[in-house]
Amino acid sequence: MLAAYAEWLNLLEQSWLGHVSRHSAWLFTVANLLHVLGAAFVVGGIGVFDVKALRDRGRGAAAVGRIAIPLAAAGLAIQIPTGLILLSVEATKLGVNPAFYAKIAFIAVGLANLAVLHARFGAATRGEDLPESVAPFAAISFAAWVLTLLAGRMIAYL
Repeated sequence: MLAAYAEWLNLLEQSWLGHVSRHSAWLFTVANLLHVLGAAFVVGGIGVFDVKALRDRGRGAAAVGRIAIPLAAAGLAIQIPTGLILLSVEATKLGVNPAFYAKIAFIAVGLANLAVLHARFGAATRGEDLPESVAPFAAISFAAWVLTLLAGRMIAYL
C-alpha cells in the first residue's frame, strides 16, 4: 500500500498538473491564495458554529449552522482542488511529510465528527436549537479544524 501511495505521489508530481503548477507562477500563486481563502471559510464557518454550540449550550446553534456550515462546505470545495495543485508541485516530498499526514488525519477526524453529528442531530438542525449534548462534537470539530490549519502551516517547516 505504501508503494502504491508513493507511486501515486510520483505520478501526480510528474503529471501535466505538476508540470504546469511548477512552471506557472500565476497558477501556484492563485492556488495558494484560494487555498488560504478556503481555509478561512472552513475554519471560520465551522468555528462560528462550534463556538456558538459550546458557548450557548446548543441554543441557536442550528440557526447559525444553516449559514456557517454551507460556508464551510464551500471552503472545503475550494480547498480540495487547490490543495491538489499545491501538492502536485512537490508531491513526492510533501506527501510523505509528517505534518501532511497529520493534516490529512485531522481532516478525517473533522469530517467523521461532522458525519456523526449529522447522523445524531440531523433532525434537530431544522429548528433553532441543538441539544446540549452537541458540545463534545463541537469541541472535537473546533480542535480538528484548528489542528488541520496548524499541521498545514507546519508542512513548510518539516
